[in-house]
Amino acid sequence: MSSTHLYDQYRSQVKPVLNSKIEEFHLLGYDTIKEDELWVFLTKKKWKKPSEEIRISELVQEILNVKVADYMNYATIEAFKTADLFSVLTEEEKKQLLK
Repeated sequence: MSSTHLYDQYRSQVKPVLNSKIEEFHLLGYDTIKEDELWVFLTKKKWKKPSEEIRISELVQEILNVKVADYMNYATIEAFKTADLFSVLTEEEKKQLLK
């Protein structure tokens, strides 16, 4: 799934801001969040409807306004979407659950 986002063209220009936000997350104890993960959050959640007339200053402001809770909520939901929570169950256990 390597679709491009309209704002991907600005990524190298806002990289210092992304790194600053990641450093902020790390200072708050969220050491596992990476730049790529933050970018995916921004493009899939925050910037679902990109604007052709966006200014870099607006992108910077939106990156700086990302809250850890918003990112963590998104990451948790995405983890549940991709996880097969029933893979550890046998067929018999699955049938029992569906009764």
